[in-house]
Amino acid sequence: MLPEEQELIRLEAEQAALEDQVTTAELTLETSKTETAQFQHRYHQTVGRLYAQLDELDALIARVQAGLSPDDAAAQAHAQAAEQQAKASAEESGLIEAQPAPPPVITAELKRAFKKAAMLMHPDRASTDAERLRRTPLMTQVNLAYERGDQQAIEKLVLEYGQDPEAITGGDVASRIVKCIRRIAQLRRRMGEVQQQMDAMQQTEIFHLKQTIEETEAMGGDPLGDLAKQLMQELSERKIQLEIAR
Repeated sequence: MLPEEQELIRLEAEQAALEDQVTTAELTLETSKTETAQFQHRYHQTVGRLYAQLDELDALIARVQAGLSPDDAAAQAHAQAAEQQAKASAEESGLIEAQPAPPPVITAELKRAFKKAAMLMHPDRASTDAERLRRTPLMTQVNLAYERGDQQAIEKLVLEYGQDPEAITGGDVASRIVKCIRRIAQLRRRMGEVQQQMDAMQQTEIFHLKQTIEETEAMGGDPLGDLAKQLMQELSERKIQLEIAR
């Protein structure tokens, strides 16, 4: 067996192992995202709505107090902050619809990135049907990134296009080696991205809360139920405060 054939076998084995690792990592990431989202929904249904009601009562109390002291700048600022907190809590818990995000700013840099991407990978610039098919989903990603105002995503697509293993079409050993090398590099980048996403998610407040709640539940506790009872008591107290303030 020729040395280059041995190298191809080694590279293909490395590629296969990496593909399995990336698939496993992506499955772990998506499972963790789903489980965290499910916990977040349960949390909001159990206590999130109660927190939102509590913030709403706090805002009403603050507004009444501000009305009694119209010249008190601190009281006015406190009332405004309490109203903003109440709105944010209501949106987060699903009691009211969140305001849509403002449209992205289309900068000159974003336009240049899009133009560069289109020049490189637009399907209409393909010379073969196979190349047109390869470029079509890539250009769709570019269009979506442009609509989001995501310049970084466009630049990443441009970089990956220049290193795309599918651009190598030859079936000889040398071509297959190059294709393998590109695919291995692509898989390593993806593994790094998955790890970064997992690390970022594990740093979120909701992820830590999920871990804490589930650990307590595993020992037979009912932390969300206990918290709900506490919040119900606080709601009763706030309602009394509001009546007194009025």
